[in-house]
Amino acid sequence: MKKDAARDALVQEARELIVAMEAALLEIESEGRSKATINAIFRAAHTIKGSAGLFAFDSIVSFTHLLENVLDKVRNNILQLNEGMMSLLLNCGDYMDTLVDAIAEFKENEDPDPVLRAELEAALNAYLASAAASEASAESPLLPGVRKQARNDAEPELDISTDINVVNPFWHLSLRFSPDMLRNGLDPMSFLRYLLTMGTAVYLHLQDSAMPSAQEMDPELCYLGIELGLDSAADQVAIENVFEFVREDSQIIVLPPHAALDDYRRWLTHMPDRDSLAQMLLKEQTLTHAEWQLLTLGQVAEALPAGAVSVLRETLQTRPAYARSGEEKKAHEQKFIKIEVSKLDQLIDLVGELVIAGAGASLVAKQKKDRRFDEATQTISTLVEQIRDSALSLRMVQINEVFQRFPRVVRDMSREIGKKIELFVTGAETELDKSMVEKISDPLVHIVRNAMDHGIESAAERRAVGKPEMGVLRLNAMHESGSVVIEVLDDGRGLDKEKILRKAIEQGFIGADAMLTENEIFRFIFEPGFSTAEKVTALSGRGVGMDVVKRNIDSLQGEVTISSKHGQGTMVRIRLPLTLAIIAGFQVAVGAAVFVIPLDLVVECINLSVYPVHQNVITLRGEPLPFIVLRELFELPLKESSRKSLVVVQSGRLRAGLLVDNLLGECQAVIKPLGKLFSKVKGISGSTILGDGRVALILDVPHLISQSEKGAQATDINAEVLSDFGLRSGNQA
Repeated sequence: MKKDAARDALVQEARELIVAMEAALLEIESEGRSKATINAIFRAAHTIKGSAGLFAFDSIVSFTHLLENVLDKVRNNILQLNEGMMSLLLNCGDYMDTLVDAIAEFKENEDPDPVLRAELEAALNAYLASAAASEASAESPLLPGVRKQARNDAEPELDISTDINVVNPFWHLSLRFSPDMLRNGLDPMSFLRYLLTMGTAVYLHLQDSAMPSAQEMDPELCYLGIELGLDSAADQVAIENVFEFVREDSQIIVLPPHAALDDYRRWLTHMPDRDSLAQMLLKEQTLTHAEWQLLTLGQVAEALPAGAVSVLRETLQTRPAYARSGEEKKAHEQKFIKIEVSKLDQLIDLVGELVIAGAGASLVAKQKKDRRFDEATQTISTLVEQIRDSALSLRMVQINEVFQRFPRVVRDMSREIGKKIELFVTGAETELDKSMVEKISDPLVHIVRNAMDHGIESAAERRAVGKPEMGVLRLNAMHESGSVVIEVLDDGRGLDKEKILRKAIEQGFIGADAMLTENEIFRFIFEPGFSTAEKVTALSGRGVGMDVVKRNIDSLQGEVTISSKHGQGTMVRIRLPLTLAIIAGFQVAVGAAVFVIPLDLVVECINLSVYPVHQNVITLRGEPLPFIVLRELFELPLKESSRKSLVVVQSGRLRAGLLVDNLLGECQAVIKPLGKLFSKVKGISGSTILGDGRVALILDVPHLISQSEKGAQATDINAEVLSDFGLRSGNQA
C-alpha cells in the first residue's frame, strides 16, 4: 500500500493530542480545575477536528465536533466537570484513539465500535441538553434568536440599538487563499466543507478579479477569492482556527454578526475590488441601504458620536483576522522537524558501517607505521566517534513517552478493584533508545497491574496493619553505570517467600529438599505458568504474564530482578542498555578468540598473578571478588602466558572479575544480533565485526556476574556455539 505522508502526519499529531488531552484531564482530577488546562483540552479536540476535516474524515470530525461542543460549555462554566463527565471525556479520548487507528489503517469509513459510539454520543447529547436548559434564560431581548456573547464584566456594553453596528446577524468571511495553496497539496473546498459542519451558508460568491487570461493561467495556482455568509453559533476563535494551517500565507477576514460598520469599511479599503464587493453586500442584504450609503460615501467616522470609534475599538471582543506580517511569520518558524523512523534507522546503519570501516583503516595505519597516515586515521576516528554519538542521540527519547500512560492506568484500575492508590513518577526525563521505549511499555504495564492487584492491599487491610489507606506506587527511572534502570515500587504486602517456595515445590519446579536463597526463590515468579494467586480475576491469577515480561526484557539485552520485604512492599528493577545499535567496548583476547565487554561496565584491569587465588575468588582491597575464567567457560584452548589479566566489571551493586589472556583496548562495537540459533546462549548478548573482518562476541556481563554469584558456569551449549564460530580448536583444557 502506498505510503501517505500527509495521513501519517495527521495520525501522529492526533495521537499526540489525545495523549495531551488525557494528561490534562488527569491533571484536573488530581490538582483541580484551571482555565488554562480546560482551554488546552478544547484546543486539542479542535485541532484534531480541524486536521481531520481537511481530509474529509467525517466520522472523527462529527464525533469530535460533538465533544468540542460539550468542552465549550465546560470552559464557559455552563457545565461542571464532575467525576462522571471526567470518565466520559476519558472514554471519548479512548474512542477517538480507535478512530485514529482506523485512519492509519485506511479504514476511516468503518466505525470500529458503533455501539460504544452510540453510548458516548448519547451521554454527550444529554450534557448538551442540560446545558441548553440552563442557557434558556440567556437569550438577548434586543436581538431575538441571537445569543448574547460572553463578556468580561469590566468591559462596557455597546449600545447595539445605534447605527454603530450593522443589522446583519450572520458571519461574513472574506477568503483570499495563497496562490501556492494547490501546489502545497491543499484544497480550498475542504475548508468550505468543514465550515459547513459548523453552520449554514447564507450566501457564497466567487471573486474572479485576479483571474488571468487563459494563455497566462497556471493550473497549479489558486486565483479565486470567496465571500461567504455563514449562519453559525460558533465563536470567532473556532471559526478562525479553521484556517490555522493557511492563515499565515492567506488573507482571511472574519467579520462577526452585528460587526461595526467601521470594520466593514476598513476591510473594503484593503480590497482592490471594493466597489463590486460593496454592491454584493447590498444585494445579499448584509448591509441595509442606509449602511451601504454611509459605507460607500466614507462617512462612517463623521456619522458617529464623538469618541464612539475609539470606544468601539477598545470594547469589541472580536477583530478581523488580517494576514500576518513578515515579523510574525519569522517568530513562528519551526524549530523542530519530524523524520521518519526508517530514515533514522538507515542513518544509524550507515554510521555503524562507517565505524567498522574506520576501525579497518586504523588497523591498516598501525601496520603501515606511517606517521602521517596514522595521524589522519586518528582524526577520522575522532570525527566518526562524534558522528556516532550525534546520530545515536537522535534516537534517544525521554522515557516519559511510556510513563505518561500510567496515571490513566492507575486511575482506571484502582477504581475497578476498589483500592485507593497514589502514583508518584520520578526520572521521567531519563533518555532511552526509542526502539527500546516502544518495547518496554507492555512489560511495565503488566508489572504495574500486578503491583496494584497483588501487592497493594485494600483500604481495610491497610488500616488493620497500621498503614495509611492510600497505597503508594512509584515509578523511577535513572542512568546507572551506562545503563538505564527502571524501578516499580509499591508499599504493599510484599512477597511471601515461603508461599512461593511451597508453590514451586507443588508445581514441580524444585525438589522438597532444595536449599535456595531469597533471590533464587523470587526468580520462580518469572517461570511460565507459575502463580500463587488463590483465585483467578480479570486482571491476574492465570499464571501468565511475568514469564513474558522477562522474555521481552531479555530480548532487549536487559535484566529484571525482584526484591521484597514481607509486609513492607516490593521493588521490580529493570536494567536496560542505553542503545542496541553502537556501544563503546573494551576488547579482550582469550586464546585466538576476541571478546568485547561494554566499556561502561568495566571498572579496572589488574594483574591476577600478584593476588592469592582460592576457588576462583581473590581479595581485592579487603573485599572478596569472585571471577570467571572465560577460557574454561567457553572451553577454549589453553594458552601459556606469563601474565593473566583480570577485568573487573560491575553491574548494579555487584562486581566480578573476568580472567582473560590479553587486553586489546577500547573500540566502537556495532552490535549485530546473533539470530534465533544462538538466542539461548548464556553469557553472550551479541556480536560485532572487527576492523580485520573477524567476528567478536559481546559478553553479557550482568548474566556472567550472576553466574559468578551462584558459583555455576554453563559450558555445554556455549562450547558448541563457539565451535560454530570457529573459535574452538586444539586440545581442551
